[in-house]
Amino acid sequence: MPVITVTDLHKRYGTQVAVDGVSFAVEEGEIFGILGPNGAGKTTTVECVAGLRVPDTGTISVLGLDPRLDRTRLRHLLGMQLQESQLPDKLRVAEALRLYASFYADPADWRALLVDLGLGDKHDTRFGALSGGQKQRVSIALALVGNPRVAVLDELTTGLDPQARRHTWRLIEQVRDRGVTVVLVTHFMAEAERLCDRVALIDAGRLVAVDTPGGLVARVNAEQRLRFRPTTALDDRLLTALPEVSAVTRHGDQVVVTGTGNLVHAVTALLARHQIIAAELRVEQASLDDAFVALTGRGLDTDVRS
Repeated sequence: MPVITVTDLHKRYGTQVAVDGVSFAVEEGEIFGILGPNGAGKTTTVECVAGLRVPDTGTISVLGLDPRLDRTRLRHLLGMQLQESQLPDKLRVAEALRLYASFYADPADWRALLVDLGLGDKHDTRFGALSGGQKQRVSIALALVGNPRVAVLDELTTGLDPQARRHTWRLIEQVRDRGVTVVLVTHFMAEAERLCDRVALIDAGRLVAVDTPGGLVARVNAEQRLRFRPTTALDDRLLTALPEVSAVTRHGDQVVVTGTGNLVHAVTALLARHQIIAAELRVEQASLDDAFVALTGRGLDTDVRS
């Protein structure tokens, strides 16, 4: 049985439709991504899953519980890091973890949790004195201190610099390795490609597709692009004669080869036979961003509502 099942979920705020018939299932032990532009309905969806909002229609089951009817029981099984959450600046890290741990009958060892999250030396640090990345790690700790079986992490890395974001990605993988099923809400393509076992694409409140990141990309375009600078003269006809090659173009001194199948091997083997070195060789494949554009008709950075 799936850990989470969402069926035909609808949620409206006045005349604004936030979620329009979304259905998906999350399996135990996976990192399940909910991906879409800002305002697409991602946060409303997971807030309904967590019992923080009541859907207009539809059914939700989390670990066999109804979030609307079993909120108290579910609160001990599901941890959530909200998209916008803030602690008092003067509250110390240890005070926050001790307080949250007191809400649970069988909490995690919050001291060990801080060590696991790289915050072992921040027990007595005030929240306001932490860096952005450290605050995010505190948010993860607060979501995990109840020993949840499911963790919902909403836009966890928004506002972080690239180094802090990559470090946070490693932390999320560690959370999954602790045996926790993770629902990750994000609008960062690289984040979903790096972390998620499966992804639900949501656009304007509707579910577009659910698949692995690789599966979504494969639906759109199986072509690859091979870009390199030949060290000696190269006749394009040698490349176009290969069955794997569909097109050859040039950009200055660079050659761009488009094709399918084992394109890299076919091209590099041909170059080797003619004693040509492929300098600055780069392989470009369709990305999750390409898949989103193909499936929705627009880029992920386009807001659909405020």
